[in-house]
Amino acid sequence: MIKGFKVFNPDWTCSPNGNTKQYTCPGKFEEDVTPVRCGQGMHFCKVAADCFNYYDFNPDNHVAEVAAYGEVVEEGDKCATNKLEIIREIPWAELLEMVNTGKGCAGLCNSGDCNSGDWNSGNRNSGNRNSGDCNSGDWNSGDCNSGDWNSGDWNSGDCNSGDWNNTNFSNGCFNTVEPKIHLFNKPSEWTYRDWLNSDARYLLNQIPGDVLEYIWFENMTDEEKEVHPEAETTGGYLKELDNSECAVIWWRSLDQRKKNVIMAIPNFDKAIFKEITGIDVDAD
Repeated sequence: MIKGFKVFNPDWTCSPNGNTKQYTCPGKFEEDVTPVRCGQGMHFCKVAADCFNYYDFNPDNHVAEVAAYGEVVEEGDKCATNKLEIIREIPWAELLEMVNTGKGCAGLCNSGDCNSGDWNSGNRNSGNRNSGDCNSGDWNSGDCNSGDWNSGDWNSGDCNSGDWNNTNFSNGCFNTVEPKIHLFNKPSEWTYRDWLNSDARYLLNQIPGDVLEYIWFENMTDEEKEVHPEAETTGGYLKELDNSECAVIWWRSLDQRKKNVIMAIPNFDKAIFKEITGIDVDAD
């Protein structure tokens, strides 16, 4: 027997793959099928919060404690069975305590307290996924933000590390205009939004990571031979390139037009670019 939880529509039906099934609570149900996750059988989750990966977190729906007695197939956070007992309906107040480790929450999966939003580790948030407090926006580590992704406080814009801003990307306070940013250690006419939308950033984001290169034994250094003694038998070893080596390989693959896009970044400085990326634009 495996115990778990199942969500039902307000009329105690569920409709997997458009096939509506009627249930009662309590009740026992059997299907003459081989259970398949998201296919045949009756579905449930072992963890109550996982049910809401498939159903809206809606107090009009019913949530029940169930037990599977038949064959059970489990994949990820969802199970399927051909014999299911609906034991009891779980009151919404009890469910909120199950899906939140915080107290007094009306939302889902909160570790903080008094949240009406979801996935908050802070307190008193109506937004979602905040580690700060009293946010109506989402993904804030600061407090009292109506915008999103703020590490500062009292911001109505987005992505601010400062406080009391009615704009975006500000690390100061009481600003209503997006600030210009430094590029290559000098002031520029670009805002951070300009940088985010630039062709140069798009190209630089294509620098690969975790690139492997096979190094033949005769090309190995003495240090590499000491670290990889097996190379004498295998004839070499796979080397994981560091970020600068990956960047150089990427740069060499670009045509001149794309290189010019990078070098057209305001205040472009070859020495700083090499220090940060490893790319020598003159040599490579």
